Amino acid sequence: MVNIAMLGYGVVGSGVAELILRNKYKFKDELDEELVLSKILVKNMKRHMSNKNVGLLTDNIEDIFKAKVDIVVEAMGGLDPSYEYVKMALNMKKHVVTANKDLIAEYGYELLKLARKNGVTIHFEASVGGGIPILKSINECLVGNQIRSIKSILNGTTNFILSKMNHNGMSYESALKLAQKLGFAEANPESDVKGYDAARKLSILSTIAYNRRVSWKDINIEGIVKIDSEDFRYAKHKKCNIKLLGISKVCGDKIYASVMPVMVKEDSVLGRIEDEYNAILVEGDAVGDVMFSGKGAGMFPTASAVFGDIADIIEHKKEKSIIFSAEKANINKNLESKSNWFMRVKTCDRMKIIESISVNFKNCYILSNGFCGNKNEVAAFVSADNEDVLNDYIEKMKSDKYAQSVKKFLVLDK
Repeated sequence: MVNIAMLGYGVVGSGVAELILRNKYKFKDELDEELVLSKILVKNMKRHMSNKNVGLLTDNIEDIFKAKVDIVVEAMGGLDPSYEYVKMALNMKKHVVTANKDLIAEYGYELLKLARKNGVTIHFEASVGGGIPILKSINECLVGNQIRSIKSILNGTTNFILSKMNHNGMSYESALKLAQKLGFAEANPESDVKGYDAARKLSILSTIAYNRRVSWKDINIEGIVKIDSEDFRYAKHKKCNIKLLGISKVCGDKIYASVMPVMVKEDSVLGRIEDEYNAILVEGDAVGDVMFSGKGAGMFPTASAVFGDIADIIEHKKEKSIIFSAEKANINKNLESKSNWFMRVKTCDRMKIIESISVNFKNCYILSNGFCGNKNEVAAFVSADNEDVLNDYIEKMKSDKYAQSVKKFLVLDK
């Protein structure tokens, strides 16, 4: 008999609870184990009085550990009180499963060490790609590869918003309201639309892929709040979509890591990912490019990944979970390699900007002012030896008072 306690009973928690009850005898024939949902911690008992599992509910964390429990599933989200409760469980020698990317991005190294010290494991497959089995794939299936790079769509909310702006001509504000109405965006969407959610997920993914700790706070982060309909018009001119991508790659002894809006080809593997779906493109030295895609959030996609971790604990009790390296990665926030970029320059002197771009970038394509009808703007696709060169040029334009503001997008050919 395997006793499982739940911390949290929201969208993810209720989905996990249902899967546990539905699969009560899943391991009966093979391992003679029966799944038992022992207790469920909730914040407000009154909200759940009509729930079918009301007899299992408690608002007291001490009740969780008074009953017999082998596995604790944390589904509360955030850091407080999740961090203290997970530490408590590990110190009491209970296995832990969590979908909490905030917790793992902030305290993963510490919690994994604590689990190992106490002879238990902490699993967190659902923290990065929801229902996408990406961490197991990197840690097990791709173990013979040196991972070279990751290009990923890690946030379903922003991908949904950008899809509606691209295909339905919606404004950012209208697309966000629709996402909130459909349950794809929170009432306060800041973590999603400003890129913090994707950065936390990218840090976890990169830490495992490169065996060096990548702090999400060291990642260059730019969200989608400044994207407008004209950005999509320019992108379509090059047969591109705009996606919020989490990108990391090995650059010698450094790791480049960034979350930002990127123009990607419409017919590329990432360009075809729409609405609330996520995708992760991993490049290994032996296998080449491998694509993982699926729903990155929601009740049952995420619950599916959590249940998979529960199954791993039951079936492989003596196996160690993923360990974060003690070595901290040296992060490069700007691309060091030659790359293509799109710039929109707000200016009162178009001819000066056009002349300047033509002189500074041998490979450039400047769009005519009739393309978008804005006579106070210059739009151009350029090739730069590295991102620092481009940034220095932009700063010089601003300091010389030629440019009032500049918006830039990385452009990926594939």
